This record gives sequence, structure tokens and C-alpha cells, in this order.
Amino acid sequence: MEFEERLQRAIQRGERRGNAQQEQADAMRLSEDELRSLHTKYRLSLSEKIESCIQRLPNHFPGFQYETIYGERGWGAAISRDDIEITRSGKRNNQFSRLEMTIRQFSSAHVLDLVAKGTARNREVYNRNHFEKLDEVDPDNFAELIDLWILEYTEIFATNWSKSG
Repeated sequence: MEFEERLQRAIQRGERRGNAQQEQADAMRLSEDELRSLHTKYRLSLSEKIESCIQRLPNHFPGFQYETIYGERGWGAAISRDDIEITRSGKRNNQFSRLEMTIRQFSSAHVLDLVAKGTARNREVYNRNHFEKLDEVDPDNFAELIDLWILEYTEIFATNWSKSG
């Protein structure tokens, strides 16, 4: 057998092996419907966690109004309040505070995206997001971030609230 013939056979074996590996990778890759379903599963459980955690804050800080968020902005919850501060000179200052946390809608990026925005007494204290590819999501990591970001906001608000109270 000539070298050229053996070379052609080696190329053909390599191409077959490459095609088989690509087919296997394609079979393992999730379809668009499967990714959408996975996003929905994570969104439901994590938005429920967001709601249950944020709903507790008005019990500790009266005056906050709770709001469920769903739709184009994502799924989650928010609390907000407007405080009026009147100085000794009679000047009136409005102080706005808000915490909003959502899981964004499914997108062609195929990621699970957690977004949080916090404002305490007219000052933005954070604007964050964390995302992971849907097929690599660790839901426990997202749950920990939800807890951490809500607790962080609570501490910041409590510091500012105690100054005004």
C-alpha cells in the first residue's frame, strides 16, 4: 500500500471520528425548548425565594410597600417607601428607598440572570446582576446571592434608618 493511499485513509478516519464527535456534542446540547423549560423551572423557584425574603422586610421597617414584579422587567419583587423629613427651619426633604430584585426573561443568550437594585434615602447603594449559562446553573449559588444581597441592603437601610429615627 502506497503512502498516499494510507494518507487518504487516515484523513477519512479522522473525518469520520470528527463527525461522530460533533454528532455526540450536538445530541448533548440542549434544544431551545429544553433551555426555555429549564429557565422557567429556575425562574419559578428563585422568584418565589425573592418574594418570600423581600416580603419580610416591611415587618421590620414599617412604611415599605411590597410589590410583585412580573412580565417584561422579569419576575421577582420590590419594596419601596417615601419618607418626608422636615428640618427645624421648616424645609421639607423627601427620602426615597427601594429594593428591587428580579430574574430576567428568557433570552437568546441562554442565561439565567439575577438583577438587584437598591436605593436607600435617595442614594443608590447597589445595582448588580449575576448570570450563568442555563446548562451550567447552580441554583444554590443564586439562592445564596439573593439572601446576601437582601441582607446587605437591609443592613445599609437600617444604618440610615436609625440616623433618621
